[in-house]
Amino acid sequence: MESAIYFNRDLSWLSFNERVLMEASRAAVPILERIRFLAIYSSNLDEFYRVRMPVMMWDYELAKAKIDQQQQRYGEIISQQILPALEAQKVYWLYNQPIPAAISEKVTELFFNEVLAYIHSECIDHGLTAFFAENNKLYQVVILRNAEAEERMELISIPSEDLQRLYAIPVEGAQYVVFLEDIIKHNLAYLFPNDEIQGAFNLKITRNAALKIGQDYSEDITIALEKQLETRDFGFATRFLFEPGIPLRNLYRMIYALNLQKAAVVQGGAYHNLKDLSAFPLDEKLFGYPKWPASAAVKIAEKETLFDHILRKDILVNVPYQNYDAVLRFFNEASNDVNVTEIYVTLYRVARNSRIVNALMTAAKNGKKVVVLVELKARFDEANNIKWAKQMKAAGVKIIYSSIDLKVHAKVALVKRTIKGEHQYLGLLATGNLNESTAKFYTDHILLTAHQPMLQELESLFDFLSRKDKTAVPEEPVEFNHLLVAQFNLHQRFLGLIQREIEHAQQGLPAGITLKLNNLEEQVLIAKLYEASQAGVKIQLIIRGICCLVPGKEGLSENISVRRIVDRFLEHGRVFIFENNGQQEIYMGSADWMNRNIYSRIEVCFPLYDVDLKRLIQEIITLQLQDNVQAVNITAELENEAIKGSPAMRSQEAIYQLLQVLND
Repeated sequence: MESAIYFNRDLSWLSFNERVLMEASRAAVPILERIRFLAIYSSNLDEFYRVRMPVMMWDYELAKAKIDQQQQRYGEIISQQILPALEAQKVYWLYNQPIPAAISEKVTELFFNEVLAYIHSECIDHGLTAFFAENNKLYQVVILRNAEAEERMELISIPSEDLQRLYAIPVEGAQYVVFLEDIIKHNLAYLFPNDEIQGAFNLKITRNAALKIGQDYSEDITIALEKQLETRDFGFATRFLFEPGIPLRNLYRMIYALNLQKAAVVQGGAYHNLKDLSAFPLDEKLFGYPKWPASAAVKIAEKETLFDHILRKDILVNVPYQNYDAVLRFFNEASNDVNVTEIYVTLYRVARNSRIVNALMTAAKNGKKVVVLVELKARFDEANNIKWAKQMKAAGVKIIYSSIDLKVHAKVALVKRTIKGEHQYLGLLATGNLNESTAKFYTDHILLTAHQPMLQELESLFDFLSRKDKTAVPEEPVEFNHLLVAQFNLHQRFLGLIQREIEHAQQGLPAGITLKLNNLEEQVLIAKLYEASQAGVKIQLIIRGICCLVPGKEGLSENISVRRIVDRFLEHGRVFIFENNGQQEIYMGSADWMNRNIYSRIEVCFPLYDVDLKRLIQEIITLQLQDNVQAVNITAELENEAIKGSPAMRSQEAIYQLLQVLND
């Protein structure tokens, strides 16, 4: 085989964020949604600087050049597309524009009535203070000159955590939208009455987000994590982002005053933290996507329970096209079913007001044994998970945690019933988190099944997870024949499934691989896909984010295509389809093909056995492979290439219609 080549993972991720930016530029997308895509792009980039920039080395300059190019495009989309489109609707977003006379009085009233109570400033010049700029907090530096012609710099903390970031001001049939920092800037003369204002510029600092907990921590992991969370926003600075126009002498003085000598100094736009655009004040009904009411995944007869239905036939819930009711009912029934004796669940990211967690606490209060693996190391959700772990523990739920170096990313639940002395299992296996909030806009698949052999394996996994030392080899090795579990058999099984397709192709038998993943990075699996391509196996990949595999390279990957879909819902489900000489096998699960998923997490992938559900998933994936509206091809040059064709096929809309018809 020709020496394998791979895309750089960070440049590939930036290619995904570029695709998000493309969506913000499309005139066919409703204007409020275009603004929200700008917010998503900004939020993604902030996380990139917090998580990836601190560990990047040789590709730093390449990444920075790509980001600079995208940021320029970002500004052009706002100034040349978004602002004119809003003005056509008599909405005047004052983006880097002075406050017009028509609303000057109202802006001043807002400042005195709502904003002023939260304003404080601090001099950061001449070494007068050891001011620490908080992570991703907005600041406004004001350059002042006093009567003796002495210059100083005051730093104002923009109170966007306490107040709304964007204010809508109605005026005679029109609407103005004003940034909070511009309301402050408009009233600086009141804040500094004895000084001449030389200029005011917005800025922010991004800090490293890594948490470090040593293997030898002696206290409860929740206490150790809470201590770490208290210091997360005080990590070293990775980026200093500032508004253009600030005099160079003041820029250098700020860098030293704020101890930012090692940070990337980046000239941005006039405004930062544009993730706040997600709350842009426009009427959802007039300016957003048309509503797609979710259908029911299953209809339960009045005298029947969900458990009765699952015992007869597997159920697949496809969110957000179908609602989350069946998932919530699964836990609600488990908490009150007199035959249920034990409940086991893994929780990675849960809703802020989780009804699932409340059902688990009710189950414990009802005398059932409830065991929950809470993954405290779910990045940026640690505090929420700690909160729920404490509440569940107080309610009588047994809480277990993963080891420090092994995250549990699986999304599974097991219910154990005892009927006339016999054990009966019902299970939930999912591609996404048990989170009723994200289920409204993440595309995921949740299998509800009573397949006893598979669920007995799931019980074995929970037995393993309940052990204090998860790194030691168990006395009786855990065997998985149905489930694919990272750290046990997942990697080798996927390699074996690819090898089988290679052998079928070599024998002239039907062979093919279709994978849908969030991210594809792990080089052993990629190399195996290259080998399959060279053997003549047709490989179709749907990869939302990072893709280190280079498609379409002659002699290496000419039989591999990669597409990316960005639309109103976030593509999140993982699906693995192997042709298998016409006896198609389909797996789904939590595992991307990333190094972290394969080597340092517990992941669970599961087979679909129900013929009807296999057919449905194949239909859904086929629609996505036919998408020529929201999908792009990833080229061998890592470009997002538009797909041409007619008639127009928008897969998310087609999937929604498919599932609506099935429900009727």
